[in-house]
Amino acid sequence: MKRPLTWTGMVLGMVGLAGLMLSCATVPETGRTQLRLIPPGEEVQLGLQSFEQLKKQLPVSKDTAARAMVEKVGRAIASVAPLPDAQWEFVLFESPEANAFCLPGGKVGVYTGILPITQNEAGLATVLGHEVAHAVARHGAERLSHEWLRELGGQVLAASVARSDPRAQQLALLAYGVGTEVGAILPYSRLQESEADHMGLLYMARAGYDPREAVKFWQRFAAYNQQQGGARVPAWLRTHPLDETRIRQLEQWMPAALAEYEKAQSSRGVR
Repeated sequence: MKRPLTWTGMVLGMVGLAGLMLSCATVPETGRTQLRLIPPGEEVQLGLQSFEQLKKQLPVSKDTAARAMVEKVGRAIASVAPLPDAQWEFVLFESPEANAFCLPGGKVGVYTGILPITQNEAGLATVLGHEVAHAVARHGAERLSHEWLRELGGQVLAASVARSDPRAQQLALLAYGVGTEVGAILPYSRLQESEADHMGLLYMARAGYDPREAVKFWQRFAAYNQQQGGARVPAWLRTHPLDETRIRQLEQWMPAALAEYEKAQSSRGVR
């Protein structure tokens, strides 16, 4: 006798079908297979809406020279990035935070607080190459996909323990939340950051910026992090790799990046 299809079974079946239909995607440059359940149009629309809101909330820098440099370097990086439908925009926001970000669709924000650490165009190209790489790799859609599956998994778990003791329910859901955060979400975040470092190194080299400057930037950023106490956070609880890990990985990827840099210099007639 056939067993009736349960709600949980239907959900898992739908998730599996969706995964088979939509998750087959490959990241440029690295060739990694990633899970993407968010349609490109929806992802881009979310990015555009969020960026417009941020521009209303955050003050844009009044430093015209710095804004021009961000625009110049950003456009140079974007010109070698394989994302033809992107609506690139590079905005310098006035903030002491030493950070930058990228939203889907090619919307990049840089905080003035990072400029003393970038120091020059090549240092800025390191940061912008990393952010452009996030857009090219569609890391935003991948993050949303993992969060969606995580939420769906929590709903399935809650339904399966609904008739259990309330304390057992709480423990099960807590274990699920902590386990998926530490065991899946954070590792994927660190993976994406390393991937953006790798891709960004190639993009800055193709745009004509010496990739060796990326190591120098991360050495300066590591010193900044030490001053801010960032080194106290355990590696397994971080959203980003350790600075020393990033530097070591950049050095491993450097030969390929230098080859790209030499090609770019030759095409420009520079020796």
